[in-house]
Amino acid sequence: MLITLTTDFGDSDHFVGAMKGVISGIAPRARIVDITHHIPPYEIREAAFTVAEASRWFPKGTVHVAVVDPGVGTTRRPILVEAAGQRYIGPDNGIFSMIFERSPHKVRVISNAKVMLKHVSRTFHGRDVFAPAAAHLARGVLPGAFGKLITDYVRGSFAAPAQTAADTWIATILKTDRFGNLITNLHIERFADLRTRPFELQIGSEVVRRLALTYGDSEIGELAAIVGSSGFLEISANQASAAQRLGCGAGAPVELRIFVA
Repeated sequence: MLITLTTDFGDSDHFVGAMKGVISGIAPRARIVDITHHIPPYEIREAAFTVAEASRWFPKGTVHVAVVDPGVGTTRRPILVEAAGQRYIGPDNGIFSMIFERSPHKVRVISNAKVMLKHVSRTFHGRDVFAPAAAHLARGVLPGAFGKLITDYVRGSFAAPAQTAADTWIATILKTDRFGNLITNLHIERFADLRTRPFELQIGSEVVRRLALTYGDSEIGELAAIVGSSGFLEISANQASAAQRLGCGAGAPVELRIFVA
């Protein structure tokens, strides 16, 4: 059984190691795969994108643990999500919003103390709630034993752009990748007209009007839009950082206008 981990814990503290220790103690045969532990602190949007894009490539039945949890210890709930043959465990703070957007799903609140550690701290639910829950799920405990189904779970507004006029949408930057590309929540499946009609992408004071085929399909440093490998529209600068040039990152608004001939 596979269990993946995505967190904002970094790798200089004991947090990730503690989670892996808990999992190994309960489900010693589970294989643990690190997606990343370098989500910027508290950045739920980027975590949502990362988990959604990475998890689709894992075998069905994989358990994905995602912990970016600024509300740890508050009234926010731990949840278990079932979607497209995958299972997801984490806080009910919008971290699975991209999963909710793309797939039919069921969501349960994790309330059964038997799938948690005996002593649950107020500050480290990754170790005390999410890791043991994932391990018990990997060992074959059925989802129904974790808690009741709920429908009032949190959906982040960043999961999809908002249409503000017949030809205009307000989108959001989900992530800045290592190369400074700005990944938006505009998916080409929904905005296929970008390939054939003139458009404007406004971010800050800059306007992008060109859809490049590849990162190198523009002048050095030139801003352009590109359809990334995940299908989402990115704002890039050839061999440069669009994020640095534009001075923005995750959470920044982007306005898209598609002109009708």
